[in-house]
Amino acid sequence: MSTDQQNKSWIVYLSTFPPRKCGIATFTADLTNTIDQMFQPSLESKIVAMNLTEISHLPYPDKVISQISQPREEDYINAAYKINQLEKVKLVNIQHEFGIFGGEYGSHLLLLLEKLQKPVVTTLHTVLPAPDERMRNIVQTIMKYSKGIIAMTHYSKKILVKDYGLDSDRIRVIPHGIHHVPYNTSEHAKSILGFSNKLILSTFGLINPGKGIEYVIEALPPIVEKFPNVRLLVIGVTHPVVLEQEGENYRNFLIKKVYELGLSGYVSFYNTYLDLNDLLGFLEATDVYLSTSLNPNQIVSGTLSYALGSGRPVISTAFAQAKQDITNEVGILVDFKNPQAFTDAIIKLLSNDQLRLQMGKNAYFRTRHMTWQNVTLSYLKFFSQFVPELTLGQRKLPPIKFTHLAKLTENFGIIQFAKLIEPDLSSGYTLDDNARALLLATLHYKKFGIPSSLKLASVYLDFLYRVAKPDGYFNNYVNSNRAIDKQRSIQENPEDPSTRALYALAVVSTTKQIPKRIRHQAHSLFEQSSRKNIAFSSPRAIAFYIKALNCLLSKWKEPKTLAVLRAYCEQLIILYEKSRSPDWEWFEHYLTYSNAILPEALLLGYKITGEKRYLEVSEKTFNFLIKHTFKDGMYIPIGQSGWFPKGETRQYFDQQPEDVTATIEALNTMFLVTHKKHYKELANIAFSWFLGNNVLGQVVYDRTTGGCYDGVGKKFINLNQGAESTISYLLARLSFED
Repeated sequence: MSTDQQNKSWIVYLSTFPPRKCGIATFTADLTNTIDQMFQPSLESKIVAMNLTEISHLPYPDKVISQISQPREEDYINAAYKINQLEKVKLVNIQHEFGIFGGEYGSHLLLLLEKLQKPVVTTLHTVLPAPDERMRNIVQTIMKYSKGIIAMTHYSKKILVKDYGLDSDRIRVIPHGIHHVPYNTSEHAKSILGFSNKLILSTFGLINPGKGIEYVIEALPPIVEKFPNVRLLVIGVTHPVVLEQEGENYRNFLIKKVYELGLSGYVSFYNTYLDLNDLLGFLEATDVYLSTSLNPNQIVSGTLSYALGSGRPVISTAFAQAKQDITNEVGILVDFKNPQAFTDAIIKLLSNDQLRLQMGKNAYFRTRHMTWQNVTLSYLKFFSQFVPELTLGQRKLPPIKFTHLAKLTENFGIIQFAKLIEPDLSSGYTLDDNARALLLATLHYKKFGIPSSLKLASVYLDFLYRVAKPDGYFNNYVNSNRAIDKQRSIQENPEDPSTRALYALAVVSTTKQIPKRIRHQAHSLFEQSSRKNIAFSSPRAIAFYIKALNCLLSKWKEPKTLAVLRAYCEQLIILYEKSRSPDWEWFEHYLTYSNAILPEALLLGYKITGEKRYLEVSEKTFNFLIKHTFKDGMYIPIGQSGWFPKGETRQYFDQQPEDVTATIEALNTMFLVTHKKHYKELANIAFSWFLGNNVLGQVVYDRTTGGCYDGVGKKFINLNQGAESTISYLLARLSFED
C-alpha cells in the first residue's frame, strides 16, 4: 500500500444510498460526492448502506463498505464491529430518519451506537415536536452517543432544545444542500422541453398521499380559464414503500380527478425517477414551483430547497421549513388543504411577470450559502471540532478551467464586468484586465502549450497596442463601442495600469515557449514605452515596473536596465523609511489593495542585485502584512470598504480576489528565494480563501463555470463573475503548477 493510501482518512456515513430511491439516499450521495471532489485523496467517504429488507440486494458502488438490513438486529452490531476495526475511519456521520432504521422509532440504531468506538455526529432529517416518552428517550440516547447533532433548520433546533431537552451548544444548524446552477429565466429550458409559450407550474418528488397534490389540481380550473397556456407538471415516481403497500392508488386518484375536472390537456404526470440533469432542466423550465406537503411538522424538503436554489418563486403550504424559508420576497405561503388559496396565489404570480421574476432572483441570491460545496465546508468544519486531523487545509486543487475567461473575451479584448455569469458589454474594457489576461494566457501557454491560450494572448496583446499612448503610458478605459474613453483615462493616474501592462509585456517577451513573432511584438511595445523615459512615483507602479525589469534582466543583463531597477528599489526603501514606525513596518500610511506586491518587488530586487537591505526590508514589511492578514489558519484580506489607515481600525469586508492573488504570488516568490517553508504553507492557506476558508465560510470560485465571484462582503458573496476576479483566481491557481 502506498504512503498516500496509508495516510487517508475515512468518514463513514450510515444512510440509505443510491440506487435505493429515497430522499436521504440522494442527500447522502450529493454530500459525499462533494466531499470527495473537494478533499480527495486526503479524505474519503465510505458508506454503510441501510436496506429495507434482508433480501434487498442493490448494485451499490465500491464506496459502500457494509450493508444493514433494517429489521435485522445483528447487522447493526456487526457493522459497529467492522467500523471499529478500520483504523482509517476517523468519524461516523449518521443520516437519521426514523423510518430507515428497524424497531420502534428506529430504536435498532441504538444497538450500533452502543458498540461503536468512533466519534459520531448525527444529522437529523426529521424532528417532531411534542414527542411521546419513547421517542424522546430514543432521540436523547442518540444525542448521548453523538459528539454533535446537525439540524437543518433553526426551527428544528428549537424543538430539540425545548421538547427533547438537548444541549443547544452541541447542535449545529446546516441547511439542506442544493446544486449550484447558473441563474437563468425559464425560456431557453422551456424551448428544449417543448413548452415554448407555456406558463409552467411544477412539483416534484416521490409521490405519496401526504403530498397534497389533489388540492393544486382542484385549484386549476379558474387558473386555466384565465391563462389557457398554463401547464402543471407532476414529476416523480410513487414512493417505494407506498407502492409496495398501496400500489398506484394515489396516482390513479389524481389522474381521475384531472379527467373529472376536464384538465387532461393542462396536467402532465412524469412517472419517472429523474437523474439530476433532467430534474434541474425541468426546474429551470418552471415559472412557479409548488410545494404542497400536508405535514405541518416537515422540517426539511429537499425539493423546496432545490426549487429556491434554481431561482424559482415558490408557492408552498405552511410546513415548518417553508415558514422559515418562504418570505414575501421569494414566494407565497398558503393554508393546508385550501384549493382557493392556491388559485389566488398562482393567479397573482402569473399575472405579474416582474414580481414573479424578482421573487425568483431573490430566491437564487439568498440560497447561495446552501450550495453543496458550502454545506460540505460546514460539515467538515463541524466534524473537525471532534477530530482535529480532519483539517480543512487539505483541499483538492480544482482543475484549471478557462471556460469563463473565454466567454468574457471577444476578438477585441476581455470585457470588464459580468452580470452573474453573463458578460456585461456595456461595462467596456480596461487595460488593467487585458494586461492581467495577457500575463495569464502567456503563463498558461508556457506551462501547457495549449493553442487556444496562445490565441487568447494574441487578442490581449493587440488590445495593449490599441491603447498605447505616444507619451509611453497607456489609456486604461475603452467604451463598449470600442472607442478609448479619454476623459475617464485622464482622470485616473495612468501609472498603475501602465506598469501592469509593461510587466505583462516583459513576461511575454522573455517566455521562450511563445513564438518569436509574438515575443518581438511584445518587446517592441515595451521598448516603445521605455524610450519615452516615463517615470513612476506610485508605490504599486514602482513595484510592477521592478517585476518587469526583473523579467528582462533574467534574460538580458543590461547595465542600464539594472541601474533603473536599483533606482526604483531605492525609491521603495525611501518610502519605507518615511512611513515606518515601531508598530508600522510599511511603505505607506495605509494598507490598501495588492499590498504584497511591494515587498515582493524588493525581494526580486535582492535576487538580481544581492543587496541585503532589499531582503531585510522585504521580509520586515511582508511579515508585518502577514501579521495583519492571517489569523487562526485563515487569510483575511484588507477590506476595500475603508482599507487600513495607520493608527486606525482595519476593514474586513469587500475583500477582493486580486488582493489574494498578489499575496499568493508574493508568498510563492518568498519561498523560492528564501526557501523558508512557512511561506509556502501560508500560500496554501491564502489560496484556500477561494475554496471557502474565508470569513463567510463560502466558496468564491465557481467550479461549474470556471469563473470567480467578485468579492466577499459582510454578509454575502458578490455573485458577479467579472474579468478581474476570474483572472486573479486563475493566476493564483496557475502559480501552484510550478
